[in-house]
Amino acid sequence: MGNNTDENRDKNRSHYEKLYEGQSIDNILVWLRDVDKFLLRSQAKDTSWNALYRQNFKDRLAGKRVVELGCGDCVNAAIMAALGAEVYANDIAKASGVIIDKLNAAYDFKFPIKYVEGDFLKNNLKSNQFDFVIGKAFLHHLTIEEEKEFLKETARLLKDQGEARFFEPAVNSRILDEIRWIIPVKGRPSKLNKNKFKIWKENDPHPDRSFSSRHFTKASKGIFNEVQIIPVGALERFSRIIPYGGLNTKYRIWALNAENKIPSRINKYLTRSQLIIYKKPIQK
Repeated sequence: MGNNTDENRDKNRSHYEKLYEGQSIDNILVWLRDVDKFLLRSQAKDTSWNALYRQNFKDRLAGKRVVELGCGDCVNAAIMAALGAEVYANDIAKASGVIIDKLNAAYDFKFPIKYVEGDFLKNNLKSNQFDFVIGKAFLHHLTIEEEKEFLKETARLLKDQGEARFFEPAVNSRILDEIRWIIPVKGRPSKLNKNKFKIWKENDPHPDRSFSSRHFTKASKGIFNEVQIIPVGALERFSRIIPYGGLNTKYRIWALNAENKIPSRINKYLTRSQLIIYKKPIQK
């Protein structure tokens, strides 16, 4: 891989080492006391949890072997482990490994979480051993070149009947995407504020690349035989113009529930997020 890929990876590593260094696990331990309650609440108002745990994913985890790419703050790794999965958690940030160690010491998981350190493409994991490969906002950190290699490695690790599940941003409308950049959010200034936006962009660890549903479908060609794209957040995306608080939460809960009634073509066009499910890996 070229220098751009190496620079992108180094940028990501530095960003997330700082983000997760010294992070407390207190909140995670509170959530683990009642995983069902946590997921019910989170799925109702948060696009990432709503998407990733669709199709009864929660009830399919017990006894399954799972590898999560980009485990980050390790919340999802902990939830899956508490649900009875044998979880392998991978991240380029060593800080995530420290979080895993703290969680294993503080909570009696049926299967202690195994931390897989560093570059996922250089792991020594055996082929055809995982029921699920999970990425919660992971692929969009990769260049297109990296993504292809990661998907090939994902297919290698999956069992024949296994599946990969990735929650990712969706950009299927250029108009809505331009509007998105204009609206400032926490940690990101409006594109109209040219100087501040330029500085933010220079420090942003995400590469410029396609996030369209069509791209993620084409990316699996020759790697997986089956792809399913589920749009999530067509109405929820407008919560960003509502001040954070009770009204914002109520709107997001309504929006995630109501969008299921939108015709699929319109839903796909408006959505800001998507669940990408790859099945039937092509083993070579």
